[in-house]
Amino acid sequence: MARIVVLGAGFAGLWAAIGAARKRDEIGAGRDIEICLIDRNAYHNIRVRNYEVDLSEVAIPLTKLLDPVGVSHGIGEVEAIDPIRREISLVTSSGDEKLVYDRLVLALGSEVMRPDIPGLAEHAFDVDSYAAALRLEDHLARLGRSAPSQGYSTVVVVGAGFTGIEVAAEMPDRLARAGLGGSPRVILVDPNPAVGASIGAAARPVIETALAALDVEMRLGVRVVSVEAAGIRLSSGEFIPAQTVIWCAGMRASPLAASFPDARDRLGRLLVDPFMRVANVGGVFAAGDVASSVVDGLHPTVMSCQFARPMGRFAGHNVVADLTGLPMLSLRIDWYVTVLDLGGWGALYTEGWDRDVRSTGAAAKATKEIINRKRIYPPLTGNKDDLFAAAAPTVQAPPPTYGAWSH
Repeated sequence: MARIVVLGAGFAGLWAAIGAARKRDEIGAGRDIEICLIDRNAYHNIRVRNYEVDLSEVAIPLTKLLDPVGVSHGIGEVEAIDPIRREISLVTSSGDEKLVYDRLVLALGSEVMRPDIPGLAEHAFDVDSYAAALRLEDHLARLGRSAPSQGYSTVVVVGAGFTGIEVAAEMPDRLARAGLGGSPRVILVDPNPAVGASIGAAARPVIETALAALDVEMRLGVRVVSVEAAGIRLSSGEFIPAQTVIWCAGMRASPLAASFPDARDRLGRLLVDPFMRVANVGGVFAAGDVASSVVDGLHPTVMSCQFARPMGRFAGHNVVADLTGLPMLSLRIDWYVTVLDLGGWGALYTEGWDRDVRSTGAAAKATKEIINRKRIYPPLTGNKDDLFAAAAPTVQAPPPTYGAWSH
């Protein structure tokens, strides 16, 4: 029996595994192909919701998603990949293990960059994973139960990109939920001179308006010197007393992408072709945040579930097709949108690579809620046919818009 191994159960990995099972079922190769998914967790995390107030529905057990389609799954930490031997080294609850493959789908995603800043590892929080988001939630809840002290209701968010803006915009509601009343402060720190420097000039005034309405303070053009138990020290010389520092400053691909000799981009992502194949490495596909593919003839994918999900579906289809000598399908995506959550103010919806603003405020928030709560979720019926239908190698239409420039 040939074995396909999928590494990672994020948006790309989950859909690669289900997409591979769908193709296997379609060609009647159930007895000839084993599909195995490995992740460090036993759940699929709706990672883009880790910043939200309510985390109750952001982790879905893999048994509910993979058992109905006949995909085996195990918990393990990937230590190394040997593409010559087609062998994966894992650390599991039973110890060190080796897993061989005939075909591999690398979907280990990305991780927040953690530079060597004094105190960062010891004192800062993040929302990079479900476990990290729970740790932050527990921390805020403990503060809400504690007696007021200096900086106990001050939150400093470092990084004014997509994640940092969403975390900062949601934080007033999170502080209220945790019972941190009085005079809570949310401060957004970034080395760039403008908030949302990578998001585009057209969108920036909307973001600035929203953050101002939410009373989010800015510290721009400064860097973090150190993170301490009592607060954060900036390159401007300012020390901000704060018992909560949340690090959201940049992402990079899983370091295991370096296991392969092929070229990587500045984010450490493997360059893949339209079939999601890693060049110059036999039998290896990659999808999601660990991979970069030019999907419209001009623009490479960005790290988002908008691209990870179709990349995973096509990688899953193609890995089975490649294994069985059938034609593969190339991925092309001719549209790009961003929908940025701005907390109680609403949201921002842009279209195109220049990020032209199409809707804001409550209208954009309605779109964001459809995306976060419905569109990016796998079917939860436990029905094989429902899961296979969602894993078809197709590209969804853009999400709906509900008006323009309204709040």
